[in-house]
Amino acid sequence: MEDLKKTIEQMTARDRKPVKHKPVNKQESGGDLESWGRNNGAAGDVGGDVCPDCLGRGFVVGSDDVAVRCVCMDVQMMNNRIKSARLAKELVKCRLDAFDFSYYNDKGGKSSQDEGKGRRDEGEYLLSARKAWQAARDFVDGVMGDPNHIGLMYSGQAGSGKTYLAAAIANELVRQNKSVLFVVVPDLLDEMRATFDRKDVSEYDLLDMAKTVPILILDDLGAHNYTDWTVNRIYSILNYRVNEKLPLIVTTNLHHGDIACHLGERTSSRLLQMCRVFKLDVPQDIRRQQYNVREKG
Repeated sequence: MEDLKKTIEQMTARDRKPVKHKPVNKQESGGDLESWGRNNGAAGDVGGDVCPDCLGRGFVVGSDDVAVRCVCMDVQMMNNRIKSARLAKELVKCRLDAFDFSYYNDKGGKSSQDEGKGRRDEGEYLLSARKAWQAARDFVDGVMGDPNHIGLMYSGQAGSGKTYLAAAIANELVRQNKSVLFVVVPDLLDEMRATFDRKDVSEYDLLDMAKTVPILILDDLGAHNYTDWTVNRIYSILNYRVNEKLPLIVTTNLHHGDIACHLGERTSSRLLQMCRVFKLDVPQDIRRQQYNVREKG
């Protein structure tokens, strides 16, 4: 928790003078920003209780008798950015510096895509993972200085770490005050369909959100049952963003040639124009590896 408080204070150091705050109990807070701040109802709350530093006022008086914003308000701001990014609880934990390369060490097994072809070179999985990770790191660094930085597309089998890397990128950018939207493609399309029976939000509201957000992450642009309606909506989002030079991150279980089959040549071409493409493979589904470790323990 102390590391997270330090990160938050560093993010806002230019806006406030340093003030010594009482440490928040790590056991009670859950040890991370998501569990401490995500469910807070208002600034001045810590885990549902009144902040012990500012007593719910949102500011504290420093040693020089000057009132400054309390760190709990910075946590609430971070909380709001996480909610705006639409990151699920499990994805909030993803970090680039916690990416586990050991899953890509081939210990003799075959990936589902290599059956009948013989085992891949032992270092090939790890090499592709390192390239994909470095691309994520480069994107985060690049987009901080260039809002029109070229995006990324990660392809590969299920359980190869694509969504983890995309979510890690989102978390890195949220921590640096960037506006990010993380959406699962099937869920977004379902939400659009659901607007047909709603009056409070329209399909075009959701389309506009995906089109105009500074950084968009489309997770699971995969082998779904796409109709002409869904293909046109996805193309509309991509076409707007490519024309406005807005960055895009995509994860997919399709090869690039298969994307054209499912979504059309127009969409496939736009993705190549907008993104650098990286392939992630693993000897065995990461979730299966995690399951095996969990059950052995």
